[in-house]
Amino acid sequence: MSEALLYFIQQLINGLTIGSAYALIAIGYTMVYGIIGMINFAHGEIYMIGAYTALIAITGLATLGVTWLPLVLLVALVCAMIVSSSMGWAVERVAYRPVRGRHRLIPLISAIGMSIFLQNYVHLAQGSRNIGFPSLIEGSFRFGSPENFQVSLSFIQITIFITTLICMTALSVFISRSRTGRACRAVSQDLGMASLLGIDTNRIISATFVIGAALAAVAGLLLGMYYGSIDPLFGFIAGLKAFTAAVLGGIGSIPGAMLGGLILGVAESMTSGYLSGEYKDVISFSLLILILLFKPTGLLGKPEVEKI
Repeated sequence: MSEALLYFIQQLINGLTIGSAYALIAIGYTMVYGIIGMINFAHGEIYMIGAYTALIAITGLATLGVTWLPLVLLVALVCAMIVSSSMGWAVERVAYRPVRGRHRLIPLISAIGMSIFLQNYVHLAQGSRNIGFPSLIEGSFRFGSPENFQVSLSFIQITIFITTLICMTALSVFISRSRTGRACRAVSQDLGMASLLGIDTNRIISATFVIGAALAAVAGLLLGMYYGSIDPLFGFIAGLKAFTAAVLGGIGSIPGAMLGGLILGVAESMTSGYLSGEYKDVISFSLLILILLFKPTGLLGKPEVEKI
C-alpha cells in the first residue's frame, strides 16, 4: 500500500474511535428527546462525572494493591455506571419533572442551570487542573513497512470499538424485546395515551435518563483512558459534540445517533490529519449546518406528525 493510503486508514481508525464514543454519549440526548421532546444539556456533565468516578475507583483499587486488570476495569466501570445513573435519575427528578409540561424554554433553562451546577461542583471537589488518567490498556498492532508510515491500531481503540458494539447491540435488543423497552417506544409515540393504557410514564422517563447516563459513563471511562487526562470541562466539549452528532443523525433516532457520532468523529479526524486540529470544530459544525439546511430532521430522523 502507498503511504498516502496508509495515512488515510490511520485517520479513519482514529475517527471511528472518537465517533464510537460520541455515539454512546449521543444516545442519551436522543433517547430523552425521543421520550419527552426535551434536550438534556446536563448530559455532558454526567459523562464527565462518570469519568471522574472511574478514576477514583481505579486509584482506590491501586491503593489497596489490586492490580489485576480485568477486575480493575470491571469495578471502575460498575462504579461509574452506578454513580452516573444515580445522577441521571436525580437530574430528571430535580431539573425536569417539576417543569415538565410547561413551555419548552423553562426545562431548557433548568437543564443549563443543572449543567453549570455540576461543572462547578466537580471544579470545587476535584480542582480545575487536568488530572492524569492511567492508560490501563496498552500496546498496539502495527501494519505497514517500518521504513515508511505504519498504521497503528491500539488495544484501547479495539476495546472502544468492541465495547460500543456490545452496548449498542444490548440497547437495541432491550428496546425491541423487553417490556420496559416496548413501554419506552409507546411513551415516545404518545405520552398521554401510554399513561391512559396503564404505563407508569414517570418510571419510563426516569429509566430513559438512567440508561443514557449509564452509557455516558461507559464512554467516560473509555475516553479517559484514550486521552489520558480529564478536567471539569471534559464533559462540556464532548457533550456538545455528542449533541451535534445526535442532531446530525436525526435526534430522536437511536440508529441516527450512532451514525451521526461516527460521521462526526471521522470528519474531525480527517480535518486534523489533512488540515489542522484548529479547524476540526469548524468543519464539524459546518457539516451540521449543511445537513440541517438540506435535511432539517437529520440523516435518519423522521418529520414530526402532529397528533390531532
